[in-house]
Amino acid sequence: MALELVTVPCLKDNFAFLLRDAGSGEVALVDAPEAAPILAALKARAWPLTRILITHHHDDHIQGVEEIRAATGAEVLGAAADAHRLPRLDRALREGDAVAGGAEQGVVIDVPGHTRGHIAFHFPQSRMAFTADSLMAAGCGRLFEGTAQEMWDSLSKFGAMPGETLICSGHDYLDGNLRFAHSLEPDNTALILRIERLGALRREGRLPMPSTLAEERETNPFLRAGLPQMKAALGMEHAPDAAVFAEIRQRKDRF
Repeated sequence: MALELVTVPCLKDNFAFLLRDAGSGEVALVDAPEAAPILAALKARAWPLTRILITHHHDDHIQGVEEIRAATGAEVLGAAADAHRLPRLDRALREGDAVAGGAEQGVVIDVPGHTRGHIAFHFPQSRMAFTADSLMAAGCGRLFEGTAQEMWDSLSKFGAMPGETLICSGHDYLDGNLRFAHSLEPDNTALILRIERLGALRREGRLPMPSTLAEERETNPFLRAGLPQMKAALGMEHAPDAAVFAEIRQRKDRF
């Protein structure tokens, strides 16, 4: 049975995610931008929180951890490489480690680029990937600490997952990301349709997240850096994939 997923809007444009295993009743939280909306979501469902999974050290992903830990007694898990700048960890994680989502085992993936110690969580049975600020909806995180090659390698790990995988990213930057994507590929039919769908969702007051990996493959310029049509659009037909990614990232930084 797939894990139940609840998306919790936090701060201005962040997301936290609750995962519940119906069989065991265990609940996991991915990232804690702020405590109040997360605790309210748990209370509304009478869900006891079992563990908090941290993707990276930025304040807008961890500043609610201590209040939530105090309120729930949940254990806190995060990257061993970032333990020195995360809240106190009950378990330090490395790539390939298993994390329990009740009966389902998720796996830890190293995804440096946005930060050196960024990790993601993949639950293959439920077809969910919690990507935070690595792969984002129609975008990717800025390269604050890592290199373009590192981020391209990280995105390629996600790109190899099944197309139906839900991409649960850390922010709603979708409007700006899609405008930028359209500036690169104005004739991309899938992209045009996604922009139209986003407009409808905004009018209805519905969340546009999570997306699917299939949708990202069709519309996210950063995932498309290795494709001939993207290279042609940039005049980089013979360039290595990571160099094309770097050019797209630089253009987005100036957009």
